[in-house]
Amino acid sequence: MPLFPEQASTLAPRVDALLFFLLGVSTFFTLLIAGCIVVFAIRYRRRPGNEMAEQVEGSDRLEIAWSVIPLLLCLVMYAWGAQLYFAAATPPPEALEVYSVGKQWMWKFQHLSGPREINELHVPVGLPVKVLMTSQDVIHSLFVPAFRVKQDVLPGRYTQLWFQATRPGTYHLFCAEYCGTLHSGMIGQVVAMEPADFQRWLAGGTGATPAVAGEKLFTDLGCITCHRGDAQARCPELAGLFGRTVSLTTGRTLTADEGYIRESILDPGAKIVAGYQNIMPTYQGLVSEEGVLELIAYIKSLQTTEAKGPS
Repeated sequence: MPLFPEQASTLAPRVDALLFFLLGVSTFFTLLIAGCIVVFAIRYRRRPGNEMAEQVEGSDRLEIAWSVIPLLLCLVMYAWGAQLYFAAATPPPEALEVYSVGKQWMWKFQHLSGPREINELHVPVGLPVKVLMTSQDVIHSLFVPAFRVKQDVLPGRYTQLWFQATRPGTYHLFCAEYCGTLHSGMIGQVVAMEPADFQRWLAGGTGATPAVAGEKLFTDLGCITCHRGDAQARCPELAGLFGRTVSLTTGRTLTADEGYIRESILDPGAKIVAGYQNIMPTYQGLVSEEGVLELIAYIKSLQTTEAKGPS
């Protein structure tokens, strides 16, 4: 692995530009301070006799200069870094979504069109890709050096990472958080493909989409018994839930995102929807992380279609 891997994403040149700027500023001031120490140590060294030091009067211009110049440099670093942070933390709305679950010691990836992968992720070149991630056990961290992206993956919550590959190729994928004795073996690769090749690869995949698998799980768990759209519903209807504002019994409101739906499945009593009772049992330990993601994919698919079954 070279010290500076090739730049293979839209974020990589921007991250490198800021890094080199910080390194340049740090190097300049390190050399300046070290040089001043050496020069002053020699020039003002102790000499024989009782030589008295010459008093130096203060200089307003000098004090303003060494105060204002560092301030301006720090403001430039802050503004530049904040701009880059928000760009890296905000995936484009049209990003291709992929689910990922980290566990000791592998990465599982699930494309919304069906294909599943372990320790390998195929993505198209020229299209933004958002990876929604969670951990099944301990803290991991997904790191793709060529894309200059890294994001911690935490148990019990969702984090996300996005990138847009700029050139076809195969790039290293690491876990950047020590996660156990075989941490060093938790590696993989990202395969960036031309869009046409990626579509052919997707077409060759097998397996149900997460939404279809989630619908089956939804039915098997009996969720449709209560989450229905008629007068006998005992729990909120789920069609159109994702992205909608939800009012709670506490008077608070929130936006139904992946984290809220996950919490509602595994800890239903944490946030009760206004107008309903806390009658839903927890599915903690009964549904795997992949299963929760499948249920979320199904609920998200109800945005434009009607809920199936009695709902």
